Amino acid sequence: MVRSMALPGILVALVLAAAPVSAQTAGDDDLDEVTERITERLQAINPQLEPERVEPSPLPGIYRIVVQGQIAYISADGRYLIQGDVMDLETRESISAGTERQLRRERIEAHGEDNMIVYRPDGETRHTVTVFTDIDCPYCRRFHRNMDAYLERGIAVRYIQMPRAGVGSGSYHKAVSVWCADDRRAAMDRAKGGGEMERRDCDNPVESQLELARSLGVNATPTIVAEDGTVHRGYVPPDELAARLDGDS
Repeated sequence: MVRSMALPGILVALVLAAAPVSAQTAGDDDLDEVTERITERLQAINPQLEPERVEPSPLPGIYRIVVQGQIAYISADGRYLIQGDVMDLETRESISAGTERQLRRERIEAHGEDNMIVYRPDGETRHTVTVFTDIDCPYCRRFHRNMDAYLERGIAVRYIQMPRAGVGSGSYHKAVSVWCADDRRAAMDRAKGGGEMERRDCDNPVESQLELARSLGVNATPTIVAEDGTVHRGYVPPDELAARLDGDS
């Protein structure tokens, strides 16, 4: 089950603290009118709260919104906010799951493969995964030790650096040094193997990758994101990952 990402606490507090408004029915409302009404309602509380998207949800009279990269549900008049999982008991899946997968795909692709360290199979690429990784994470190193096995199964691996100790940490400087190396994959191999790293500095995407992870609710490494946006958390052995990805297709 993919859990929805929590809204920033400030948004919840602001919405709950807002003055009551008159009730309106949402059943036949025009989507443009609803979007305008919800946007005005949120921005009256905080001008920075502008929905990235507003769309009908399976719940009558309730709309799904994306605000600051997070998913929530709101009544058409902007009075009632629902955050957290809303489950469809027939499919046994969060009704946010499809939107969450789409957001992951969009944001990862917007970040761009040019900002990733990529390992590709010599033969056919059957699947491509994006892996949020920390050079010093033991399970990330275990994943990397099996890189040849993933590649042999037709799985391309795109690394996004996520040094969990944050900007300025030892892991962060290793990630930057890998990016700034003449041969990034060779440097990654050495770093993941615990080898000594020559400290380097250059323009790099590591800090923006930490922000990307935060915006997607990624808080552990390794976190594996499939092409369809499905998340596989933690270390997954090559055969098992290949089977999961075949099932996701």
